Amino acid sequence: MKSVLLYIADDAGLEARLQAALDLTRSLGGHLHCLRANPYNSQVAFDGVTGMSVMYDVTEMAREQDRKLRAEIEKRLAGEDVSWDYREENIDPARGLSKNSALVDIIVLSSAGGDKENALPLGILGDVLLNATAPVVVQPDDVKKFDACGPALVAWNGSFEAGNALRAAVPLLKMASDVHILTVEEDKDHDLPQLAASEYLAYHGIKSEIHAPSAGKQPVDVRLVSEAKNVKAEYIVMGAYGHSRAREFLFGGVTRNLLKGCDIPLVVSH
Repeated sequence: MKSVLLYIADDAGLEARLQAALDLTRSLGGHLHCLRANPYNSQVAFDGVTGMSVMYDVTEMAREQDRKLRAEIEKRLAGEDVSWDYREENIDPARGLSKNSALVDIIVLSSAGGDKENALPLGILGDVLLNATAPVVVQPDDVKKFDACGPALVAWNGSFEAGNALRAAVPLLKMASDVHILTVEEDKDHDLPQLAASEYLAYHGIKSEIHAPSAGKQPVDVRLVSEAKNVKAEYIVMGAYGHSRAREFLFGGVTRNLLKGCDIPLVVSH
């Protein structure tokens, strides 16, 4: 795992994403790719009185904003001790990130929480998670770091998605000081038990500790975050469990709640 893709946009989560991406790139001894995906095109409107077309140069305004943003980011990165590049593409953000995921190892995005007027839409986050070929770090706006060498918690429910997330996170988990595998009791059988996940990690030289608390009256996502804090986890590895084609309801309740409200960084795969 060497190639980190960072989504560049002038939103509330940019500073947290940037700091997390820098921390991650340093820990991996890798390279940081910054992607500014902006779908703006020139727009034409017609004057109802004269019948003449009027060009509104939305594109030029967007380009000026892009130039300022690029100058700010490049100035910041020039003082950092990581290798990096900055690219711009005239493309929808979700499509651009998914396309570029083919040749990167991990993507850094923001959570869908934070400032409601200036947060990453859940639809974009969901599209990337479902279509990208690389795992995604979902970074809370208020957490301006990513400690890959601290304790990690793996949310395990024995599913295909959980297995994908575990395999994708192995390079990170090798650096973790402690690895905890957590299954919160649910009213269903698991295809793969916690022990199988622990044995898989052992094949990679990763020791892990198994936890299986009862959810009790708490929602599963609340209990998961609570247990992560109990073990002082710096990040949570989890699968994204999709169940719908509607962009705002791509995921089940547990996944959706964590993507919107978890205050611990997530490492997510579908």
